[in-house]
Amino acid sequence: MAAGAVSLPVVLLLMLVVELAAAVSYNESSGESLAQMQWGSARATWYGQPNGAGPYDNGMHALHYCNAAGGACGFKNVNQYPFMSMTSCGNQPLFRDGKGCGSCYKIRCSAPAACSGRTETVVITDMNYYPVARAPFHFDLSGTAFGRLAKPGRADELRRAGIIDVQFARVPCEFPGLKVGFHVEEGSTQVYFAVLVEYENGDGDVVQVELMESSSSSRISRRWTPMRESWGSVWRLDSNHRLQPPFSIRLRSDSGKTLVARDVIPLLLLAGGAALVARM
Repeated sequence: MAAGAVSLPVVLLLMLVVELAAAVSYNESSGESLAQMQWGSARATWYGQPNGAGPYDNGMHALHYCNAAGGACGFKNVNQYPFMSMTSCGNQPLFRDGKGCGSCYKIRCSAPAACSGRTETVVITDMNYYPVARAPFHFDLSGTAFGRLAKPGRADELRRAGIIDVQFARVPCEFPGLKVGFHVEEGSTQVYFAVLVEYENGDGDVVQVELMESSSSSRISRRWTPMRESWGSVWRLDSNHRLQPPFSIRLRSDSGKTLVARDVIPLLLLAGGAALVARM
């Protein structure tokens, strides 16, 4: 390890609980309410295990349409809270080159007869690389999410239909008890920092991420530095100086709303160290 580098114990996961009142603030002054959006038409399929979450990294086996190993968004453990397996791959109009990652949609179906007509909420967690024909919008749902569209006791019958027509509407994400989740990617160093934005309560999709370093060093000015979208929901910063934690993170959603998490990442984890998750 280079001289002066941060020395950290090797652990698998470090959970950081942050006091919301001190760490997070919202700017609600701009942006149109997602609840105003209208219902549209789409087609839906499903993949993986009938009661699964979809991606390979949760022990499922994607068959055809979607990516694997965490998906094109990079989300982890989507079978756990807050996603709870209610996930979907989206074709390009939904995935939007990664900017649609984390977006929430209500979906419902009225045909075939096994459809309940009840609305269910899903989160875009992956890219649909092979959308079905004549479908401007295509949701490739987890087996769990697809089955939830069915009447009681008829989930398997609906899954046997394979491809169905659905109605969908963009809605704010609702993750009770959580505001935002970060996952510091392994391989981060003092001159390279990468973070996965796992979820954001509210709008869901993130179009800009900025980082502010600690004010403990007089050499570092307190300013926001734009991060670059690496892939999916992973954002990176290549620095020309040694980054000084704790870091503050500022997010901007597609509707223009901002969220600021102050001093949310207290340690910089180096290659071979732990992944850090900050859930607020």
